[in-house]
Amino acid sequence: MDTISVINLKKVYNGVTVVNIPQLQIPLGEGFGLVGNNGAGKTTFFRMILDLIRPSEGEVLSKGKNVQMQESWKNYTGSYLDEGFLIDFLTPEEYFDFIGTLHGLAKGDVKEFLARFQEFFNGEIVNQRKYIRDFSKGNQKKIGIAAALLSDPEILILDEPFANLDPSTQIRLKNLLREIKTEKKVTMLISSHDLNHVIEVCERIVVLNKGEVVHDIQTSENTLQELEAYFAV
Repeated sequence: MDTISVINLKKVYNGVTVVNIPQLQIPLGEGFGLVGNNGAGKTTFFRMILDLIRPSEGEVLSKGKNVQMQESWKNYTGSYLDEGFLIDFLTPEEYFDFIGTLHGLAKGDVKEFLARFQEFFNGEIVNQRKYIRDFSKGNQKKIGIAAALLSDPEILILDEPFANLDPSTQIRLKNLLREIKTEKKVTMLISSHDLNHVIEVCERIVVLNKGEVVHDIQTSENTLQELEAYFAV
């Protein structure tokens, strides 16, 4: 079963086509890595999957239903694309409690969930007595990723999750994502400029160039070399 299906998806801005994907399926439980240079259309693609922007043509289906036509997909989808997903005048604790409330979680459930993120947070997020807006970009990203996972989603969509994180936190995040994917069979869609990390987390890599799929490969021991050769041209 496909969790995400794309049919004749196109987005045009001012006469310029920024995404043009005739067909794409992402099966249940797959780790789907999306890579490409700046302007390739990765974020636009993710925003159409989340119905944050509407396509010029075509449709995105989540479990067979058009994301524009119903909202049931929001109950099983977690996402973090940028700081716009945060409520920056709240503390992290207030924000997590708010997100938990949206998903019917009690404060005790949220606290238990956050205990799993102790290593990832590295003592820099909770009990800091400051608003989200006063955290660094990297720590804001930690908050956003944790909030995306709070609902125990079946589908997780992360845009550049490794950016702005120090090397130790990148490794912690990579291990966390692999652990969650193994335990929960979560379908993960992850875009990244970091080829090494995305290959280690995802078993399938799709390369976008000017909005079009130019490579769609299964991860193997040769994948990094293949991608480096492509981007070196």
